[in-house]
Amino acid sequence: MTDTTQNGETPAVEITPAYRRYALFILLLAYVSSYVDRQIMGVLLEPIRNEFMLTDTQMGFLGGIAFGIFYATLGIPIAFLADRWSRRNIISAAVTAWSFMTVACAFVVGFWSLAFARVGVGIGEAGSSPPSHSMIADLYPAEERSGALAIYALGVYIGIMLGFLVGAYVAHDYGWRMAFVVVGAPGLIIALLVRFTLREPPRGHSDGTAPAEVGPIEWAAAKAQVKEGFAHLWQDKVSRHVVIGVTLVSFVGYGGAYWGAAFFIRSHGMSLIEVGQYLAAVIGGAGVIGAITGGRLADKLGAKDRRWTMWIVAFAKFIAAPIIVFFFLEMDTGVALIIYIPTVLLGAFYLGPSFAMIQTRAPVHMRALCSAIMLFILNIIGLGLGPQAVGVLSDALAPTYGQESLRYALLLLSFISVWGGYHYYLAGKHLVSADAK
Repeated sequence: MTDTTQNGETPAVEITPAYRRYALFILLLAYVSSYVDRQIMGVLLEPIRNEFMLTDTQMGFLGGIAFGIFYATLGIPIAFLADRWSRRNIISAAVTAWSFMTVACAFVVGFWSLAFARVGVGIGEAGSSPPSHSMIADLYPAEERSGALAIYALGVYIGIMLGFLVGAYVAHDYGWRMAFVVVGAPGLIIALLVRFTLREPPRGHSDGTAPAEVGPIEWAAAKAQVKEGFAHLWQDKVSRHVVIGVTLVSFVGYGGAYWGAAFFIRSHGMSLIEVGQYLAAVIGGAGVIGAITGGRLADKLGAKDRRWTMWIVAFAKFIAAPIIVFFFLEMDTGVALIIYIPTVLLGAFYLGPSFAMIQTRAPVHMRALCSAIMLFILNIIGLGLGPQAVGVLSDALAPTYGQESLRYALLLLSFISVWGGYHYYLAGKHLVSADAK
């Protein structure tokens, strides 16, 4: 076992390019695991709903509030620990927890036991992203950070892809309960890889700053630091608009991702296997390409004009808006399947640039905390309320639109993404004046 400091961190080590790539790959695996376990509910939504005879509002609760509230709120205290203790160990423990609770979903007997299990998944996943963002920021310098975090963000699309593909096939052949076991168990191996093959990078390493001395945790001071983190994200105009933008975009994105399979099944008559194959291919292909392209364009265009690190996201959202409307109003399944591809590609642009900007503008000693606060706001509103809002609106529209109520619920809420794009435009606009100070 590697020697550690009193805070559980490994001593300062040489960060080679090969190790940076390896560490990013392992952190990506952990993020993939989290999204597989998080989004597996999407592909299993219809079988679970039918077996337990649940409403769309109840299913929205399972995919949104039940998961999102605890996931979001616990992220801040865990990030506070991550700014002081071993980020590696925290991530490893988190992966273990959410993987175990995902497997537990296979043994539920109804709505409330499934809700309890999904709460457990959310609690586990709260400990992953903020420490990972912080580690990556210490591994990669600012000029490479958008690209690195865009690669990390691929976990969203790879995870959703694997969730749809594996979930559909396993559920079709062995039932939805076995699908939870198959996607949850591999996380335990990933937890071991994180714990025993990763090392803590010195804090501030990529920015050329010496790591600050961190004393013992005094919880009386924790509240003040959390307030300081909120104050930074609000007072820094760039960070403020990024947080608002990513929250609004995620509100639409989480709702669409959770209900996407159900929409294709209900409105286009596709089977579970057909939906799993299609969404896995599109999200795994177009989503990955979009996330990488968005991060690379942000780095490349931002090197010439800093405003484009944010404007590239605004551009993508404005271009995607009419395509999304066309997609939801199209009744021909073949045409709809083609139109969906560019919406996924453009929709993925925001992840890397958003995460990178928050990390770049955050004080070094609060990087994990600022990431957690951003994720707290994003997940309370986006993850917690996005799927829930779609479910409630679908039930409300059902008396008028019947089987097509989900189509129009998703369509109406998609316009919020344009509002989010406007805030990315404002973030870029303020970026120049902020840098000039």
